Amino acid sequence: MIRPYLCTASELNEQANEVFQEALSCHQSLRSSVHTIGGATVLDAGIGSLEKPGAVGSLRAGVMLAELCLGGLAEVQLVPASDDMVVDQAVMVSVDQPVEACLGGQYAGWPLSVGDYFAMASGPMRVLRGREEMLEHLQLTTTNQQPEVAVGVLETDQLPSEEVIAEIAKQCEVASDQVRLAIAPSTSIAGSVQVVARSVETALHKLHALDFDVRQVISATGIAPLSPPAKPGDTIDGIGRTNDAMLYGAKVTLWVDAPDDKVEAVANKVPSFSSSDYGKPFAEIFQQYDYDFYKVDPMLFSPAVVTLHSLQSGRTWRAGKLASDVLRKSFGMEC
Repeated sequence: MIRPYLCTASELNEQANEVFQEALSCHQSLRSSVHTIGGATVLDAGIGSLEKPGAVGSLRAGVMLAELCLGGLAEVQLVPASDDMVVDQAVMVSVDQPVEACLGGQYAGWPLSVGDYFAMASGPMRVLRGREEMLEHLQLTTTNQQPEVAVGVLETDQLPSEEVIAEIAKQCEVASDQVRLAIAPSTSIAGSVQVVARSVETALHKLHALDFDVRQVISATGIAPLSPPAKPGDTIDGIGRTNDAMLYGAKVTLWVDAPDDKVEAVANKVPSFSSSDYGKPFAEIFQQYDYDFYKVDPMLFSPAVVTLHSLQSGRTWRAGKLASDVLRKSFGMEC
């Protein structure tokens, strides 16, 4: 059964803005700093350094960035990790509106490039922009009112310029002072948390790539090991560790309202082990393809283990495996 979406593009941004405003109100305790750039409000949750503690970020900042990306539609928690995840902490996501939250909000589908500035952009502002084929196919860009805010997260180690803000506002069709951005690099504590919170999103995106109607996914949970931050400035290692937390350490459970034959057809294809690139730390795979994401097998970007519960028949499918050895190598663990 295909259920209607419960919120429009504008409403998704408004709900995300509530999370953003909460983060602003306690930004000092989040070890974050607030800037006004080109009229936009920008929360720096990790570009700073230990010498500038106002913007070094925190675990709680990472949780709030993840919840903001998800449009306030999901619960994100830090929980104990299992032994095979090789670290002690994991990021847990629970969501009952998975398509709107994860694909409409969280997916980093906007490679934002303005002059020499580049960032991977995610968050509900993407549905206002509406230029991604997946968003159009899933009809996630619908809005019946003029948006009041455009809210997003940038994965980058540089604050945006006024020119960048103007471009975001233009593409989202809002005024610059309606733009709300939270920023953290993958090498920061907050950046690690918000990227590792993408376990459910990667499963949904993989299902969409397999031509499964993701609107039949009713609820979902996901858990992935919280990768230790890479050395400041080592963006490739930061990207590698957070991706490996997904590919080799994430477990996702989906409740689906679909015929058994449709579920059976994709169950063994969703986990990352179905990819020809599976088996090495992502930083090595990335280097192999000259650091071009688009050359990496797109079937790789998915959780290590996926469980699907059928709401129609009561059957369950489970596929995939964790790879503790790859996680230890990726995370730079001494023993």
